[in-house]
Parts: sequence; structure tokens; C-alpha cells
Amino acid sequence: MRDRLIVGNWKMNGDLATNARLLRRLTAEWRAPGGRVLAVCVPTPYLAQAQSELRASAVAWGAQDVSEHVKGAYTGDVSAAMVAEFGARYAIVGHSERRQLHGETDAVVAAKARAALAAGLVPIACVGETLAERERGDTDSVVAREVDALTDALGADTSRIVVAYEPIWAIGTGRTATPEQAQAVHAAVRARLARAGAGDVPILYGGSVKAANAAALFAMADIDGGLVGGASLDADEFLMLGRA
Repeated sequence: MRDRLIVGNWKMNGDLATNARLLRRLTAEWRAPGGRVLAVCVPTPYLAQAQSELRASAVAWGAQDVSEHVKGAYTGDVSAAMVAEFGARYAIVGHSERRQLHGETDAVVAAKARAALAAGLVPIACVGETLAERERGDTDSVVAREVDALTDALGADTSRIVVAYEPIWAIGTGRTATPEQAQAVHAAVRARLARAGAGDVPILYGGSVKAANAAALFAMADIDGGLVGGASLDADEFLMLGRA
């Protein structure tokens, strides 16, 4: 039985005072029911704050990106080892915003996942199609290509990652894939992972996930939780998602 994993992606939001209020609510109220994990992936400058506020809690934390490089002349990059020093458990890699806005390729995303694993982090590797790709009927081929890039690069270590399926057309738009649409892609992703001996990898759904639609999504056989954007900035909403 796979655990239910709910990960908040704050994106480029937050400030010290607002973060403290949110993290303290999570610390006070999250009791980690059996088989459920709650985590927040915060902007890099707030990793120390997350560590300080959450270290005595049942809430895990992580980063929103890591470099594929170990160290060197990469101004502005943050290595996976640096993130790990703050007690982080997770690192998101290949979010669609990184792919679209920063030109990250499948090969770069796979290299980042490998770097995260080498530093002792669990990479949450994102895959997903644009609206144009879905309308052309290319969802399966796009997602298969992105998953194959991970399995080809990671081999047996693929079993140590988390995958997040994010239909790009549903991220921050208020639109959500129906539970059946999401399940169809999750099942295809799981079958692809199973070929690499990683069929039990947790697969999260991301794309305007909120308390109102979580129960229906999480009831699907191959949806193991959510990668949550805006709703993770509201303590009440995020806690409800954790308990959904």
C-alpha cells in the first residue's frame, strides 16, 4: 500500500512573517495519520526557516529545484548537497514552469533527479502535456518521452523517486483534469515505470488541486497524492488536503 503524499509548492511566494504563521499552523495541527505524508517545498532562501519551524513536527520540507551540477562556476544555482544540509527530504525537478520559462530539457531534468538522489534527497520529477499537445492527442507520447528520460538516466534508482503528473493546461488556471482523465495518464505512467522495475513509485497529481476536488482525485487507483500550488499557501486548505 503506497502512502498518500501531499506536497505544497509555494513557488515564488512568501515572506518571513507569513511563512512563520503558516508553518506554525502546520506544526501545531498536522498529526500525520497513518500512511499520510505532508511536505512543503519552499523557495531556497526559506529553507533555514522551514528547518527551524518544522524540525520537531511531522511535516517534511524540500526545495523547488536543484542544479544538475555538484559545484562550480554556476552563479545563482543551488546544489542538491546544499539543499540537503538544511534537512530537506524532497526536491522538485522539471516543474513545467522550469521547463517552459528556463528551457529545461528532459535530459537536464533527469540529471537534476540524479543529482538529488546522490545528495540523499527524493526528487519529485514532474511530467505533463500542454493544452495543444492534449488537443492533438499527444498526451501519452509526451508523458512517455518524459518518463523514459528519467528511467533511462536513473535505471534501478528510478524506484527511489516520486513522479508528479501535471497537465500544464491545469496549472494555476483553475481548470482541473477530471479524475478519470488524470487516472488514465497515471495508469500509463505507472505502466511505463513498471517496465523499469519502479511500478510502486508514488505518482502525484498536480494542477489546481484543492480541498473541493481532492477526494475524487485521490480515490483513483493510481493517484497517490498531490503536488499543490496555491492551495498550499492557505493553512486551512492545505491541512484539509492532507486529510482528504
